[in-house]
Amino acid sequence: MAEPHVAETRKALERAIHVERLALAQDLAELSEAQWAKASLCEHWTVEEVVAHLTAGASTRMWRWLLSMLAARFDPDLHNGRRLAKHRGATPEETLRRFREVVAGPAGPTGHTAAWLGEIVVHSEDIRRPLGLVRTPPVATTTAVARFFAGRDFTVASNTAVAGLRVEATDGPFTTGSGDLLRGPTLSLVMGMAGRAAACEDLEGDGAAVLRARLRSG
Repeated sequence: MAEPHVAETRKALERAIHVERLALAQDLAELSEAQWAKASLCEHWTVEEVVAHLTAGASTRMWRWLLSMLAARFDPDLHNGRRLAKHRGATPEETLRRFREVVAGPAGPTGHTAAWLGEIVVHSEDIRRPLGLVRTPPVATTTAVARFFAGRDFTVASNTAVAGLRVEATDGPFTTGSGDLLRGPTLSLVMGMAGRAAACEDLEGDGAAVLRARLRSG
């Protein structure tokens, strides 16, 4: 039986989550009011709302998460909106303070640690890209997320997005699938699998057009 990837052991994934949360908190420290209010890549949410969403994920235990989903009749948009509102501060400064308090906290409400690593990686880029901020997480981090995303649909239809494509990272070991080639930086592949059309600008190969069309259609 093959040895598990070292970067994908649970403790390594949890450490990576804490590293990415801290890096995001540091980037957020100097934002202006206008930057906090700027639209993120996450549809309909501002930068501040994405941060509150991340705080909610790190603060909500499994039973409360399940109760919230039940109360929302398993409507993820309603569930996320309610949790976000609970953890958003009265000001951006308070929203940031609340996020800082959970930087070293639990990975997320369920045991899908790689998914919660994907959550912080994707949402950090949702924030940074519109603001012109640049950070590339360690390739072990983005590779762990890429493998999880390519393996299944979880909170996003990531496996479906690249079905029938040969996906290859240009900066790391990640490869998967067969078909038209989709090639680019691992972070951009992750963002594309997460449904962010803006990431297609960084990708190449005939598979890039296929992915772009899939994201456009919805």
